[in-house]
Formats: sequence, C-alpha cells, structure tokens
Amino acid sequence: MKKILLIFLFLISNIVVAQEKKMTANGIINFEASVPFYEAVEAKNTQVFSLLNIKKSQIIFTIQIKDFHFERSLMEDHFNANYMESKKYPKATFKGVIEKFSMKKINSVPSEFYIKGKMNIHGVTKNIRVLATLSKTTTDAIAIQSDFSLDTDDFKIDIPYIVRSKISKNVNVKLEALLQ
Repeated sequence: MKKILLIFLFLISNIVVAQEKKMTANGIINFEASVPFYEAVEAKNTQVFSLLNIKKSQIIFTIQIKDFHFERSLMEDHFNANYMESKKYPKATFKGVIEKFSMKKINSVPSEFYIKGKMNIHGVTKNIRVLATLSKTTTDAIAIQSDFSLDTDDFKIDIPYIVRSKISKNVNVKLEALLQ
C-alpha cells in the first residue's frame, strides 16, 4: 500500500511540475543581414530549444549555430567558419525574464510583454530587452513571437573588409516558438 501511495504521489508531483514549465525543441529563428542591391543574406534555424518557467517568469533559448541554414551552401560555410566560428562558439543562448508576466494575462489574443536578459553569442554576453507577443493556443500551449535587431559589433563578429558593404552590421532577427 505504501509503495502504491508513493508512486501515486510521484506521478502527481510530475504533473504539477510539468504545468509549471513549457518547452519546445523546434522553435524557429530567422535572421536577415541584407543590404540593398546585393544578394540576400538570410538564414533559418528550426531547432531552437526554449524553456519557460511559468512560476518564475524565466525563459531560456538555446541554439546551435551550425543549425542555421542558408539558401546557398557557400554562405553557410562562410557563416560557420569565418563569421560565427561555430567550432569555437557552437551555441548561442538567451536567459531572461518576461516582465510583468502572469498566465492570467495570456489568452488567445496576443499580448505584448518585454523580455529582458543576457544574450550570449560568439562568446560575448550582452544585456538586451526586446518586445514579444505571447498568446495561448487551443491546446494550452504558449505561442511566442519577437522581432528585434542585433548589432554584430556588440558580439565581436568581424565582417571582413572585402564584403563589409554587402552585409549589414544590423541583423534583423525573427523568433517564433510554440511552448507546450
């Protein structure tokens, strides 16, 4: 009887913990660093990991740099070897909090929240604050979307002089994730 009660309590505690956290391993980040009159510089990563601790309003994003894919494989090779040095700096992370977050404020109508925290890219950590929209889906998942810009200089990403006029230093980032 004690074993059955112990197993039951363990299962119940896992359900409660699961309700406090939502996550995904297939969020999407697109980035674009194009300049007019030159070839588009854009990539997509569909393997973004994200974890939201509802109780603490904490959110984490982790991406593997090598999982960004470009239309042209040569761009991808240069991105990994020359710009992001993905063997030396294999991932980028964001750890932060959603300001004024409450599950009571989340419903099917998207609501805007600021997310602030530490972004680590290319071995450099920088404090950022971005606007995001959050909404609840019919399956009780939380959809999160954000559009923001990052400056390559802030993360010591060197753009060689020969291509500096063809690649923007301001990178437009679009994030989408469905946390379940």
